[in-house]
Amino acid sequence: MGYESLMLRMEFNHERTSFAEVAQTVSRFGGDIVAVDAVSSGAGSSIRDITVQAGQEGSEALIGAIRAMNGISVIHLSDRTFLAHLGGKIAVQPKMQVKNRDDLSRVYTPGVARVCSAIAEDPKKAYSLTIKRNTVAVITDGTAVLGLGNIGPYAAAPVMEGKAMLFKQLADVDAFPICLDSQDTEEIIRTVLAISPIFGGINLEDISSPRCFEIERRLQEELDIPVFHDDQHGTAIVVVAGLLNALKVVGKRMEDVRIVVNGIGAAGVSICKMLLAAGVRQLTPVDREGALVRGGCYEQPMWQWLSMQPQVGSRGGTLSEVIAGADVFIGVSSGKVLVSSDVRSMAADPIVFAMANPEPEISPEEALPYARIFATGRSDYPNQINNVLVFPGVFRGALDCRASGINETMKLAAARAIAGVVGSSELDEQYIVPSIFNERVVADVRAAIIGAAIQTGAARRVPPDFRGLTPEDRSVVPTASGLSG
Repeated sequence: MGYESLMLRMEFNHERTSFAEVAQTVSRFGGDIVAVDAVSSGAGSSIRDITVQAGQEGSEALIGAIRAMNGISVIHLSDRTFLAHLGGKIAVQPKMQVKNRDDLSRVYTPGVARVCSAIAEDPKKAYSLTIKRNTVAVITDGTAVLGLGNIGPYAAAPVMEGKAMLFKQLADVDAFPICLDSQDTEEIIRTVLAISPIFGGINLEDISSPRCFEIERRLQEELDIPVFHDDQHGTAIVVVAGLLNALKVVGKRMEDVRIVVNGIGAAGVSICKMLLAAGVRQLTPVDREGALVRGGCYEQPMWQWLSMQPQVGSRGGTLSEVIAGADVFIGVSSGKVLVSSDVRSMAADPIVFAMANPEPEISPEEALPYARIFATGRSDYPNQINNVLVFPGVFRGALDCRASGINETMKLAAARAIAGVVGSSELDEQYIVPSIFNERVVADVRAAIIGAAIQTGAARRVPPDFRGLTPEDRSVVPTASGLSG
């Protein structure tokens, strides 16, 4: 069971209660007081900050019991998670200090005018003379946040800040959260186009389907910098990476297996497209209405595109009907849509990726007796399929080679690089994807992205560690690469 650190600011009425009674209440509900700080004290009352270590499952009951105590008033309550977000999680720091007039004249007026003129004469110099070379905008409208749905731009900000932190810590990319107070597709496109000059890349995040497809497509067409919708492509890349290794474990080939993808939204469509690019020949996309079938007629443009692919099956039916005999289940839908009998009906050595959050399509307890390999999007189970394995290295590589975009070849290269971090001696049912803290991940994904960008003509710069390499050399991921070029 996990534990949560709670901080309660409480006012004590000394005539009606005592600290000892609070300590007894905390102990009765399985908590421990680990710190007490006096804020103010008087003859009849006092205010104290009390830090309590409590089990996550019992913390709400503990707080309720304290609130109900006679003579206690809970002024404020925070836990460790909320305290981590206090005042936001990121800040802008200068790279040099301005200590005198000479410093000021160089970074601002009048010296900056010469730099501005140089960029005006040659806009490409913005990459070397401004933050553009290392800056990504993390953009959302707050319509599809985690498992929370349409919570709006203000509530989406903590997620975007967290992503910016990960960009910096894992790949030394300066990312900034931009939360747009609009759900109008055209207005979002216009806004991103208008703010794009300062950024070297655009990471779209938590924008609802199907609007996200149109927004990404239009921005890709109109911008000459990478535009990457992480909910689509980041998910697809890490799913394919995990599947490449899972198939090695069970001794099956991508071109021989039948794969059911449940949930054909932004992530599901991108997963299907990437599976086809990876060589899958038997694909069954499923949504609430049942399986999409080859030759079917669908209003959603991406569903219609899928129905025209020869690898998509012609057999309709519910999820329980079409999963029978399948080798792989990939879920990006909602919790509890799969039951143990469904997994039992799959082919030998079934692979189940149940990635709905916070509750997977099927619990490990139900799936593991029948699934050879089980993965989720959660950190409390083995085989976490997490986008954090993808976007830091993808953008590090794209920025370092000044890629004009991120194409399918680059995405597939990233998936293979992530899979390759897990060595053959390490690979087993419980370990098909590396840890997000494995230092090889960003370096290897970066190198794969750069190599594929050069190969496909998307790179506008060859980083120093790639100069002089042959195409064959570039296809071998250099694990000792630096993070910036």
